[in-house]
Amino acid sequence: MSVPEQVWTSKTTYEQWMEKQGIPIYRAYHIPDLKDLELGHWARSDSAAAFIVFSGADDAMGTMVSELPPGAKSAPQRHFYEEMIYVLSGRGATEVWYDGQTPRMFEWGAGAMFTIPLNAHFRHYNGSGQTPARFVSVTLAPLFINLFRDEEYIFNNPSNFPARYDAREDYFTWEGIRHPGRAFETNFIPNCVDLPLEEWKERGAGGRNLFIELGDNTLAAHISEFPVGTYKKAHRHGPEFHIIILKGEGYSLMWPEGEEIQQYRWHPGSMFVPPDRWFHQHFNVGPEPARYLAIRWGSFKNKVSTRSLGAVAKSTRLGGDQIEYEDQDPKVHALFVEECAQRGVTVNM
Repeated sequence: MSVPEQVWTSKTTYEQWMEKQGIPIYRAYHIPDLKDLELGHWARSDSAAAFIVFSGADDAMGTMVSELPPGAKSAPQRHFYEEMIYVLSGRGATEVWYDGQTPRMFEWGAGAMFTIPLNAHFRHYNGSGQTPARFVSVTLAPLFINLFRDEEYIFNNPSNFPARYDAREDYFTWEGIRHPGRAFETNFIPNCVDLPLEEWKERGAGGRNLFIELGDNTLAAHISEFPVGTYKKAHRHGPEFHIIILKGEGYSLMWPEGEEIQQYRWHPGSMFVPPDRWFHQHFNVGPEPARYLAIRWGSFKNKVSTRSLGAVAKSTRLGGDQIEYEDQDPKVHALFVEECAQRGVTVNM
């Protein structure tokens, strides 16, 4: 008796799900400007959207850009995975609720960051009748869709999680808590561009930083800023650090150890993901401080791994993952001096 042969697909369940949504899928190391990305109509949300699959990302986190036309609202949704949202442009509001609870609504504008509580119903509203509202989402959709392989379970799961969201009136207006080690725990940030940061001497260049724990998630983030005419020390870490430029003009260098350095230019709205264990280094060649948001899997409060980020501030000479200025390739500094000279920016290193 002959046994029929079956060839299994090389695509993950998440990749197959993305293709069924009928919207653009972009694959890249770097997106020059999220605000210029062409989108398509996504029936699930009744809004414009597109997926981004970053070459530097692993298989746990996904990225999507969405846009609401003037005066529009999205279709109600819920999903059984974490989602962090950064508002690129426009203003509006989001309504959130669990079954049996009073819906809560909060307003947002460009620069805001928030999270959808796990498996809560939600709906976005564009608060302007003249301009669209666009935002970028970083989610754990790939991890959960690949793990459960059941759309009904992911998108129509009836479970509430009261420990994650209690529907209290001040949930999205809570002022938050500052913790030792430059950490800030909150549920909503009105403007990431102006959020006060704290000094982080070990990373060099007079930089400032803040680690963000948002909505009691396992997804977390940090915001870093460094002055005009400076650059940070090169370092490396694991995958899934999704970097969004908030302000400033510059470029980043990325390279696997021992291989060719690649340059990626950025300005507000650019996004990129350094691949796993690639060195990367950020350079400010613009007329104002440069600031970026990095969304990652790896909450300090709700740990999913015992792996520490501490080695990113330890010299490679001592077994760490940071290249000190005196150890870097001289070509790195020479390129920075040339880039600053072209723009009339004083080098402050």
